[in-house]
Amino acid sequence: MDAPDTADQTWRAKAIGLLDLDAFFASVEQLDHPEWRGKPVIVGGSADKRGVVSTASYEARKFGVHSAMPSFQAQRLCPHAIWTHGHFDRYRAMSKKVMSLILDETPLVEQVSIDEAFFDVSPGRFSNEDPVQICKRIQSRVAGLGITCSIGLGTSKTVAKIASDKDKPRGLTVVRPGSEAAFLAPLPVRVLSGVGSSTEKVLQGLHIRTLGQLARQDPKTMQARLGVMGPRLVERAAGREQSVVRLATDHEQAKSVSNERTFARDLCTKEELVAAIGHVSELVGTRLRNKGLQGSLITLKLKFDYTHTHTAQRHLASPTNNERVFGKVAQDLLPSLWNEGTPVRLVGVAMSEFDTPPQQMSLFDQNPIEESDPLPQVTDQLRARFGKDAISYGRDLRL
Repeated sequence: MDAPDTADQTWRAKAIGLLDLDAFFASVEQLDHPEWRGKPVIVGGSADKRGVVSTASYEARKFGVHSAMPSFQAQRLCPHAIWTHGHFDRYRAMSKKVMSLILDETPLVEQVSIDEAFFDVSPGRFSNEDPVQICKRIQSRVAGLGITCSIGLGTSKTVAKIASDKDKPRGLTVVRPGSEAAFLAPLPVRVLSGVGSSTEKVLQGLHIRTLGQLARQDPKTMQARLGVMGPRLVERAAGREQSVVRLATDHEQAKSVSNERTFARDLCTKEELVAAIGHVSELVGTRLRNKGLQGSLITLKLKFDYTHTHTAQRHLASPTNNERVFGKVAQDLLPSLWNEGTPVRLVGVAMSEFDTPPQQMSLFDQNPIEESDPLPQVTDQLRARFGKDAISYGRDLRL
């Protein structure tokens, strides 16, 4: 998909792409299990354990199954689906291969999740080749790995993200310089990342239902109704956003162990977020123990959209690699970053300050969990011996 032909198709502006791997987890499972190809595949938790869908193949989506749907509901909609709890080491390895393909084209790659990455292929920076041709080459090379991707190409992150969702799977949607406003104008305001149900209700109360209508609003008026986010939404809706894609190493936290998870559907309730933090903390705990590390500083990261990320940190009483300790602290940080109902698209947890000397646990710490707690180590051992699906907690893959 591309803008209408013009007399001069030369790209003379910033060129930012957003690569989104199509039904990534399910696609990898179908790649690894050829007999599953063309059949509905669901990656997620068990229906009888309050699980939820992590990813559904396009065959399953035809029956109404989608990410973050309760597993019991997905099972009812698609009773003949093939279910798997997932193989996240395999997904991370495949994701790394995809990112390396993008890095072959430009060093300006900003991975925002395991299956999404922004990249800057602006002419004159690292290549004089047509950005559209670069995107086509990336798509072809990803297909060579046995999976597919959709790419949106525009002059900003907002345009690239929205474009990437327009033609799935295997789509390439190009919004050429100068056509941003026309591309965005007819779209509903909800397609703009950061516009959740509460913001959408405010906008509808102002009779603003499309991005074109939002783009025509007075920034000061919108600030009065939506706070500092108001003028920013007007700018993005008009296609005037100025975006920067960071170098691949810029966002990596030195001397830290972290994990993040991006959700296909925004999380809006406390129960969902607490479960997500618990799940991500477990992944971090496993990595810490595998590396023989214990950290003293916990960081909780929430991303509300592609441009608004908030973090909170807290020092622990003593170094730990037990997610039952630092995960609880991360959950306690939630109210400092988040208000009930605000949509969250990414949850991340990081541990750092590994060299901090141990400190005595305060007598006033409430309900401390002893560092001798064997559960995390036993869980690691069982999974190492019998596979990652051998044991799970009730929170696993609930989101």
